[in-house]
Amino acid sequence: MAGSTEYEAGSAKKGATLFKTRCLQCHTIEKGGPNKVGPNLHGIFGRYSGQVEGFSYTDANIKKHVLWDEQNMSDYLTNPKKYIPGTKMAFGGLKKQKDKNDLITYMKSASE
Repeated sequence: MAGSTEYEAGSAKKGATLFKTRCLQCHTIEKGGPNKVGPNLHGIFGRYSGQVEGFSYTDANIKKHVLWDEQNMSDYLTNPKKYIPGTKMAFGGLKKQKDKNDLITYMKSASE
């Protein structure tokens, strides 16, 4: 994706704090966690967008058919509405690559 910055492993501890302050309001990440305003994120890496059972996705999320890996997640978290036009995710994005790296590092460890 043009203009993307490459993902590098970051601090899971700092990422956990970011998840609590920026994501937890709408998402859970633990195994068996409920869907909230957004879907449960457990097992997100290696899964395609729009695939969590019991969550009502927009057609945009389903049709985008993104295979979530670290780089795609980093690109998405820069500006979710630009990456998947029509998504209902209201999050404005993370501008600092370090924040994205830390958050994704945490998400990987918490969602396996």
